[in-house]
Amino acid sequence: MWSGPRNISTAMMRAFENRADTIVVDEPLYGHYLATTGLEHPGRGEIIAAMEGDWRKVVHDLTEAPLERGCVHYQKHMTHHLLPVIERGWLDRVVNCFLIRDPAEVIASYLEKRASVTLADIGIREQAEIFERAADRLGAAPPVIEGRDIQADPRALLGALCRAVGIAFDAAMLSWPAGRRDTDGVWAPHWYAAVEASTGFAPPSPAKAPPPGFEALIDEARPYYERLRAHRLTGAA
Repeated sequence: MWSGPRNISTAMMRAFENRADTIVVDEPLYGHYLATTGLEHPGRGEIIAAMEGDWRKVVHDLTEAPLERGCVHYQKHMTHHLLPVIERGWLDRVVNCFLIRDPAEVIASYLEKRASVTLADIGIREQAEIFERAADRLGAAPPVIEGRDIQADPRALLGALCRAVGIAFDAAMLSWPAGRRDTDGVWAPHWYAAVEASTGFAPPSPAKAPPPGFEALIDEARPYYERLRAHRLTGAA
């Protein structure tokens, strides 16, 4: 599942982890991303120390290591973590899905946590790149889901996603116990307070606009978003 930040990506991970047949992994390329870019993120040192920094080993574990239980391996990825240095061939060995959110909402939410934001921070250009690669290989659009659509009708949209990837829908995906998980990344204390308190998908909140001065960034991001949004799943069977 390829998402940008400030979406419902962790709630989606919770939904899949609540299935009896699924294991999840939380942003496995984050350590490599921080070590390679030198960017300052909350908990940077702890993240780098805790995670595998060699992308080749990460990719091996994502595509070839045996699953501990069941047959579904849900990988939560941030699109901007897939740096140009990382070879892309492994993407052909997984089912690539895309979780989207209006860039104006992403930017507004991001600025609630950090002082500034750039196109590279929200990963939407990279999301479009990964989408186009998958679409070219498949000859059709890969599954795209909008966070607001899931929040508005979780059963219908999760059902549509499950059909699109060829697995059975499980009603256990609709709710989960509150609290932190051992599978959560070490960055959870900085970002996961809301999802830790949650027990299911909350209805969509009114859209927030970013402060003045980010209009050009929104305009730059929007074509990438609209490209994917044109293919988003609906709840129709």
